[in-house]
Amino acid sequence: MTRPRQVLLPAGRGGTRAYTPRDEPLRAAAGGAPLTSRTVFSAAHVVADPLADVSPDGPAAVDWDATLAFRRHLWSHGLGVAEAMDTAQRGMGLDWAGAAELIRRSAAEAKAVGGRIACGVGTDQLTLPATPTQVIQAYEEQLALVEAAGAQAILMASRALAATAASPDDYAETYGHLLRQASEPVILHWLGPMFDPALGGYWGSADLDAATDTFLEVIAAHPDKVDGIKISLLDADREVALRRRLPQGVRCYTGDDFHYPELIAGDDHGFSHALLGIFDPLGPLAAEAVRVLDTGDVKAFRALLDPTVELSRHLFRSPTRYYKTGVVFLAWLAGHQTHFTMVGGLQSARSLPHLARAYELADTLGLFPDPTLAASRMRSLLAVHGVPQ
Repeated sequence: MTRPRQVLLPAGRGGTRAYTPRDEPLRAAAGGAPLTSRTVFSAAHVVADPLADVSPDGPAAVDWDATLAFRRHLWSHGLGVAEAMDTAQRGMGLDWAGAAELIRRSAAEAKAVGGRIACGVGTDQLTLPATPTQVIQAYEEQLALVEAAGAQAILMASRALAATAASPDDYAETYGHLLRQASEPVILHWLGPMFDPALGGYWGSADLDAATDTFLEVIAAHPDKVDGIKISLLDADREVALRRRLPQGVRCYTGDDFHYPELIAGDDHGFSHALLGIFDPLGPLAAEAVRVLDTGDVKAFRALLDPTVELSRHLFRSPTRYYKTGVVFLAWLAGHQTHFTMVGGLQSARSLPHLARAYELADTLGLFPDPTLAASRMRSLLAVHGVPQ
């Protein structure tokens, strides 16, 4: 008898349920016209070296060939790469030395293939507690490296600044100093505490209205040095209100992995561009959707992207900072890497039922170039965990 193609997934309370994978993937060929109506960055993950003898709290061992190959995959579909960001495990397995090497290698690769790249600038080389001067110097060191590499800078939210700043004025002074130094317009990054609990009260207040006012004051003081803002608060109404208050020419890049289709589509008053971790697994489909939007067909754009929100909400559910585990898991199932291993051992951060549901949702969307390979790898993971197949 022919072995059935079904996969037995965890059903809770020790039981299993049968899932039948798709026969065909959703075809999204590489290439195509450049994206024109929106600027779209995918925040890309790093691929660990599974053969390296490392400890969870030691320096990361990165498979550079596989990591750069994944970036070429994203560029081939017309997406920009947001490098060395949260998705790449900055501060959660990847230290500044590793991030610096990642920036240098990816920026050189972007130049070689003509891909767009923007890189995170932070303060993660610091040991807390730190002084305000040390925070600025750490930012300056990273900004200099990113600019020397020929990449656009993303001024990331800083744990050290959040721990050191005593008032909104301290944020304004720090960012003003950095913006005056930047040689090209940067993207300002506001990551909410759901992504990193150490960033609570950023911009000097736990009151988001007050924090927003400070954020906008920083931008208004240096509009020629701010290409845009990347906002990740998972609050669509707040993002829309904020983007309507931006100075002319300053873009809003949504980082909202819960509401991105509606925010990118926009309304009569404007729209958001995108800088999203979910566009790591959704890369080809996201690019196809934006090309449809380029034609002005908002309805067809939403028809492509709206069904992906359930998967995104699943991957980014609380504790949100562990969404990276699901992102790398899907990259393994999709054949972009040969293993499900993460720097810092973070592959253990999500449960087997969580991963099984991610597989089912992604397969239903047709995200896997080879559904048979994805099913085989899913079965192997389940078998290791004692789920018979």
